[in-house]
Amino acid sequence: MGTPTQPDLGVDYLGLRLSGPVVASASPLTRAVETMLALQEAGASAVVLPSLFQEEVEAEELAALDLMDVGDGFAEFDSAPLSEVDTSGYGPDSHVRLVEEAKDALSVPVIASVNAERPGGWARYATLMADAGADAIELNPYAVNADPQQSSADVEDRYLRIIEEVKAAVGVPLAVKLSNNYLSLSHFAGRARDAGADGLVLFNRFLGPDIDLDELQVVPKVALSTPDELRLRLRWIAILRSQLPELSLAATGGVHSASDVIKALLVGANVAMTTSAVLTHGPGLIATLLRDVHAWLVEHEYESVRQLTGSMRADSVENPGEYERAQYVQAITTWPTHRP
Repeated sequence: MGTPTQPDLGVDYLGLRLSGPVVASASPLTRAVETMLALQEAGASAVVLPSLFQEEVEAEELAALDLMDVGDGFAEFDSAPLSEVDTSGYGPDSHVRLVEEAKDALSVPVIASVNAERPGGWARYATLMADAGADAIELNPYAVNADPQQSSADVEDRYLRIIEEVKAAVGVPLAVKLSNNYLSLSHFAGRARDAGADGLVLFNRFLGPDIDLDELQVVPKVALSTPDELRLRLRWIAILRSQLPELSLAATGGVHSASDVIKALLVGANVAMTTSAVLTHGPGLIATLLRDVHAWLVEHEYESVRQLTGSMRADSVENPGEYERAQYVQAITTWPTHRP
């Protein structure tokens, strides 16, 4: 193999041709066109917009209706009826506008994220985003399934109906962002593909609540990811890539360095998504990641990202069990009994 001077960093994800393997996932930086342009300039090959949350949108819509109705009981509003108040910022309008503005300003694909609560809402909001110009839709079924009357099969069937519903409603590629809380993730992944998913994003990070000991209240707690979290993603992407070769796979959570990007690609990810590292170091970090990925490809004589992608998936390594139980057994049994 000749030594390449300019390896091709291009990748395919959800049927979209991307300039490189690093995607800017949803974060405060993808809420504004200015920072999205900075991400694109640094080399992000696509951006994922913050999720449209159904409960927030519906609360805004109800607030708008209340605003329209409040004047009925006040004579002083007769000369300036509230029906003329601009309510374009309420409900899903701001999300639609962000998609439109991003599409106007950016040259990279724009992926809209949707998080709904009930059947019907998913398709409605996904359609709005697709009609506004989103290049793809990412479904984000972030929920804590705590109903003791619902089995895991019930929950998974509900998610599959959502995928089918949205796929039937939109004409753009569809990714599903999963948690790792499935008793049989491989089985569900295959069913998600059959329901219409074009890709899977692994994994959603559940942000657990904390306790304020002074106020004795439950409070939200946001923690940035660490590189250690990537290992779970590597295991499952390696397994799923060997089982579902036609499905797009994205690694998200724990991508902080070029080494993390390369590892994700080796096990079979089409792209590596990053948020926490960019929030910590700024959009320019993406340029550093891509430069170092490029250098690694040159050093190891790869001509393209495609050439290495999936070369260490589960069915390509000498012992596939290393991605399953064998890895656990080896790690536990070889841990030193005495630390230095």
